[in-house]
Amino acid sequence: MARSQNRLVKQAKLIFLFVLAALAGGISGVLFAYSPDLPEVSTLDDYAPNTITRVFAAGGEEIRQYSTEDRVVIGYDDIPEVLRQALISSEDAGFFSHFGFDLRRLGITAVQNVLRWRRRGASTLTMQLARHVSLGGAAPLGLEKYWSRKISEAILTIQIEKRYTKREILTLYCNQMYLGSGAHGVEAAARLYFGKPAIDLELAEAALIAGIFQTPSRQSPLINPDLARARRDYVLGEMAENDFITAAEAEAAIASDIVLAERTPRRPSIAPYFVEEVRQHLEATYGAGPLFEDGLEVHTTLDARLQAAANAAVERQLRVLDKRHGYRAPVRNVVDDGETIEDFTHGRWRFGISAGDVVPAVVTGTEGGAIQARVGRFTTAMMRDGFAWTRRRSAGELVESGDLIEVRVLAIDDAAGVMTTELEQEPEVEGALIALDNRTGQTLAMVGGFSFDRSKFNRATQAQRQLGSLFKGIVFTAAIDRGYTPTSIIMDEAVCFDAGPFQEPYCPANYKNEFLGPITLRHALERSINMPAVQMMNEMGPEVVVSYAPRFGISSEVPPFLSVALGSAETTLEEITSAYAVFPNRGIRMTPYRITKIVDRDGKMLEENRPEANDAIGAGTAYVMLNILRGVVQRGTGQSARSLGWPLGGKTGTVDDFTDGWFIGFDPDITVGVWVGFDQKRSLGNSQDGATVALPIWREFMGAYIEDRQAPNGFVLPNNIVFVTVDRTTGEVAEPWASNAIQEAFIAGTQPGSLFEQP
Repeated sequence: MARSQNRLVKQAKLIFLFVLAALAGGISGVLFAYSPDLPEVSTLDDYAPNTITRVFAAGGEEIRQYSTEDRVVIGYDDIPEVLRQALISSEDAGFFSHFGFDLRRLGITAVQNVLRWRRRGASTLTMQLARHVSLGGAAPLGLEKYWSRKISEAILTIQIEKRYTKREILTLYCNQMYLGSGAHGVEAAARLYFGKPAIDLELAEAALIAGIFQTPSRQSPLINPDLARARRDYVLGEMAENDFITAAEAEAAIASDIVLAERTPRRPSIAPYFVEEVRQHLEATYGAGPLFEDGLEVHTTLDARLQAAANAAVERQLRVLDKRHGYRAPVRNVVDDGETIEDFTHGRWRFGISAGDVVPAVVTGTEGGAIQARVGRFTTAMMRDGFAWTRRRSAGELVESGDLIEVRVLAIDDAAGVMTTELEQEPEVEGALIALDNRTGQTLAMVGGFSFDRSKFNRATQAQRQLGSLFKGIVFTAAIDRGYTPTSIIMDEAVCFDAGPFQEPYCPANYKNEFLGPITLRHALERSINMPAVQMMNEMGPEVVVSYAPRFGISSEVPPFLSVALGSAETTLEEITSAYAVFPNRGIRMTPYRITKIVDRDGKMLEENRPEANDAIGAGTAYVMLNILRGVVQRGTGQSARSLGWPLGGKTGTVDDFTDGWFIGFDPDITVGVWVGFDQKRSLGNSQDGATVALPIWREFMGAYIEDRQAPNGFVLPNNIVFVTVDRTTGEVAEPWASNAIQEAFIAGTQPGSLFEQP
């Protein structure tokens, strides 16, 4: 009997060992079969999901985002404990104790699936991570492929558990998973749903986010609030069941309402043209993938305050200019488009509206001589003083019910739902502005047109336009460099110049064909008189003058023709503004740039830019020209800027037939350029010169720039400059008390009475 029992025991052991060997062999076979096709789990060491690239202004303000997924990667310590508890309670209660598989849960689920004839998941957090990170997330259709995927998932789960800590696995999981309504990861979800970082989530909020993990496409509170609430309450119950919170805490949280963050459309960037220049650089240098997926930090030179001032100045002054051409009929009637006045809504109305904003309004009537209109929930009744600039006597002559118009908000009575407004219209004319730091070349502000939505063409960097009188600054620089002085006498008279064989003579003229005879170089430039500039270019030779253009950073071709003296050559606003920045910067040209540094998601520096200096002209020549250009503001074509009470210099520019208007001006710290014109070249109107169309924009911007700033010490004086009191009209030495006396700057050796004085 005992012998028989021993034999049975031995047989049982042999059978057990045989089964065990068979299982081991089967498992080994599975591992051998599937392992070659699996991704290396070590790739998770460098796990880098798609994250947001952020562009920052110089002061740290975020001005743009680029991404394919709304995701912000955070560390374990930034995931609040209450969210970790909620997630574990709802998704994987045994997470910190199992080895990647919850065998009890798997067994129960397997029985349920068989009895109910359906597949039901029992995946742990680690198994879900394996699927979503390494296998792409979606389960293939078909039973065979389903089990194939499950086997692969199981192998990877074991590898992940062996290689990473539970903290690391949970962190990866919280950053990877999709959580509905475009949010990827818990940080993006917290910001989307509750307007706060994840670390600040309260109990009920954390439970709601944890509940979304199961089916994010259905359980987002923005898609199905009732289902989201039910799932939240379930999570709270599970947290109490697992002793993470008390029953009383769970009940209080269940009784609380879901209060979501107010969702408002993202406002357009304050600097769309600037940002687009940055985007083009990023995409050209690093590619679209890194731009939209790699979470770069791009730090720029933009001054957000100055950019806002630039936006306001260009927008307001272009509207003023446009109104000189009269009122144009509204371009749209909502009734004609098949909509009703009562139900019509506009996307702009979803943003906050403040006094000073220009917003669309739909006309509801014209009774009583007033334009009656609606702006969202607000009404407005615009009397004749609100549209007096149109020179129309009654509202009925301007608009009719259903017309979509533009109005500027003057005042808002929120309680009464009433606005005080005046009529506006979108201008047809375009304009551009750029502000550069004299000492570094950094771009501080950039406006490339009236509206980025209307046209993405950047007129600050892309538009090649004739310079008009701006080129006189380069002509007279060449003259000063060759020994001429501000008091040198030039003949202002009608002259024709030989244009070469078989060519008609070149016969330029002054504005209104008025000529002053002998005048000083200073007077000629201050008043921007044409003939002296052409005379000077002819005396020095066109080739000599044109050779100065590249020194100033003008890369466009400038032909050696006398007409160039009057600005027939073309260049961009950025180039000519950078050229004029040479004068207040002691003759040194700084290459403009917009990006200071680019950092990747790991803090590695990808790009760092520093000021790039190039000698353009001598410091003495630069100062003499600067001093003359200050006279343009004090007495010349730019004197309307004198009211700012600031050390300024500048130059107007006007093209034939008033097609383009320019003003480039500077103080000791910045140089600002403004251009105004139509994209399709046509006249801005009779006498609409640079001082009339461009200088008002420049003056408004500079007024905002100097606000709250201390006056600078002044322009840097080179050691080779001497001052002599002269009569500003004749150039002769004068007594200090004489009526026309000024302190004139000379390069030492060229002042009146010196040995090397220019004859």
